[in-house]
Amino acid sequence: MGRNINFELNLNLIMKHTIRQQIAGKRNSLAKEEISNKSSKIKNNLYSLPEFKSAKNILFYVSLNSEVDTKAIIKEQLSKKGKKIIVPYVKKGNQILQLSEIKNLAELEPKAFGILEPKSEFIRKFDPNKLDLILIPGIAFDMNGHRIGYGYGYYDRFLKKLKSNAKKIGLAFDFQVVEKIPEETHDIPVDFIVTESRFIRWKK
Repeated sequence: MGRNINFELNLNLIMKHTIRQQIAGKRNSLAKEEISNKSSKIKNNLYSLPEFKSAKNILFYVSLNSEVDTKAIIKEQLSKKGKKIIVPYVKKGNQILQLSEIKNLAELEPKAFGILEPKSEFIRKFDPNKLDLILIPGIAFDMNGHRIGYGYGYYDRFLKKLKSNAKKIGLAFDFQVVEKIPEETHDIPVDFIVTESRFIRWKK
């Protein structure tokens, strides 16, 4: 029995590693103009969601490299001043994501893994249980909301401790959505996915 479980776990890890490599490679091959064009369509689709329109407190990941661009969305929403924009940051010695409200993109600087995070003087701590909406990055998502991240587990740990009913949205290019990702016990699925051409939703 134990040998079968270990075999299955190893097989799942191999499958996830293969999907991660294939999708990351395809995403990293996109031209900047293509990323910008696709991200703009994703932004418009996101804006059309009732959940986005009604949300007051939104957690944004700050995009890096070939990810779906969120910086343009953050900048636009900050200028409208209708919603509180929250971003994550990593605190040394703490494996759980910390949250801070931001007022301007200029308050951010590259920190852990090169990701933009608030400068120390601009950290405005935010209670995660007051979030209405969470935008989650990923390398791949499947048709049941499971995701493959970057292997560090920050979002999984954060979501597991979350007590609010905030909707979790994965932003992805069409090719990042695959039929099936091997499921693990620590995985927290998103509620729906927004791509440049469609919405994938399975929870009310």
